[in-house]
Amino acid sequence: MMAWGISILELLSAVQHEIMLFAAVGIAIGGIDDLAIDLLFFTRQTWRRWTVYTRFPVMNAVKLPSAAVPGGLAVFIPAWQESAVIGPMLETSLRKWGTGNYHIFVGTYPNDPETADIVTAVARTDPRITSVITPSDGPTTKADCLNTLWHAMLHEEVRRGETFKAVVLHDAEDVVHHDSLRVLDRLTDKFDLVQLPVLPLVSQESRWISGHYCDEFAESHNKYLCVREAIGAAVPSAGVGCAFSRNVLVQLAQVQGGLPFDPLSLTEDYEIGLRIAEHGGRGIFVRMLDNRRKLICTREHFPETLAEAIQQKARWMVGIALSGWDRLGWHGGITEFWMRLRDRRAALAALVLFSAYIASLLWTGLTIAEWAGLSAVRPVPDFLEKLLWFNLGLMTWRMAMRAIFVGRFYGFAQAFLSIPRTLIANYIAILAAARAMRIYIGLLLGQPLIWDKTQHRFPADRWEYSA
Repeated sequence: MMAWGISILELLSAVQHEIMLFAAVGIAIGGIDDLAIDLLFFTRQTWRRWTVYTRFPVMNAVKLPSAAVPGGLAVFIPAWQESAVIGPMLETSLRKWGTGNYHIFVGTYPNDPETADIVTAVARTDPRITSVITPSDGPTTKADCLNTLWHAMLHEEVRRGETFKAVVLHDAEDVVHHDSLRVLDRLTDKFDLVQLPVLPLVSQESRWISGHYCDEFAESHNKYLCVREAIGAAVPSAGVGCAFSRNVLVQLAQVQGGLPFDPLSLTEDYEIGLRIAEHGGRGIFVRMLDNRRKLICTREHFPETLAEAIQQKARWMVGIALSGWDRLGWHGGITEFWMRLRDRRAALAALVLFSAYIASLLWTGLTIAEWAGLSAVRPVPDFLEKLLWFNLGLMTWRMAMRAIFVGRFYGFAQAFLSIPRTLIANYIAILAAARAMRIYIGLLLGQPLIWDKTQHRFPADRWEYSA
């Protein structure tokens, strides 16, 4: 009986070695990839500081000139079961944006009268809001709702006898910045896609689950997208706080049956940014300060429960990493290939993380067995030991970089919390990858595509989002 036990432990030791090798190689590749982004970012920052900004002052909202191209902005807000947030969102947006040449189109569904009634009530108080009911019951895809708003905008243009110059996207839970429309208006004179940063609001009710979004967006929307634009790769849209020139949406509609947003996409915001680049359009990611030296960005609360975080991350993973591979393929040069590869590594990265945790658990169990005198742990080969130390260095660097970027926008306390929150982020990524694979397989088998959205909340206190 003891011999059988020892044989099983020896087998587990061999399995642990192979899993650890797979995880170590995968973590090293991902770590080097992230390190390259960091080095490019700091190189870009240094170059701009010593060349561009010695000749030109840093642009901010105070110095920004008025738009040169005439025309208003059409703001699209798709809303399915958003009765809890759409009212205060619209009222806050109107107050912050004030007077200006913009018009808000809100899309609701026939089988969601609660949301539609609130939008209609707010629209009665301000002619700059149009309530649009989709022809089909919800939930359809978000892109389908946006296409309904596109056609409503075209009808409004006919009624006015003039066209809008650009379309701005926002979600029903967004907290807008008072200068955002002015920046988008000015820059759509020159660019086909303009994306402002998105910074999640800190939730006192969910410092760990919702908090990990703060960590990720602090890096991705203040470093990664800057590098992506700098190396000439396509700038993906985040779906909020972004604007598209009307002309480029017309071009996309001409090749998609009159629909600028693909209704068969789960991540239409991400896809449209890449499609614009494929059609020769120009995109830009803009980090600009307002008159109080605060970042002009979109704020919002992200999912605060584990189930909703997994649901949202799985939808992103299906749309970008899995379906994106099928739908968008590989286009452009080496830098575009690199960025798309980074976008699509999420599912494999989750498998690598899962393997690393399994290897750690097996190593712990085998070590306990060795202490009990049952078996000896297989020694780690010299090259694997060096690789593990190398990975430890990369992980330390990664933790430091995340803490630095989180600290810049959220302060020391959140920077410190970002380090243990990495474990939460990894756990969510692993479970989201499993859910994403199930959804993706279902889509391949013909299951219908629906708007797999999470519940939202709007900040209750004005101090949470003052801008």
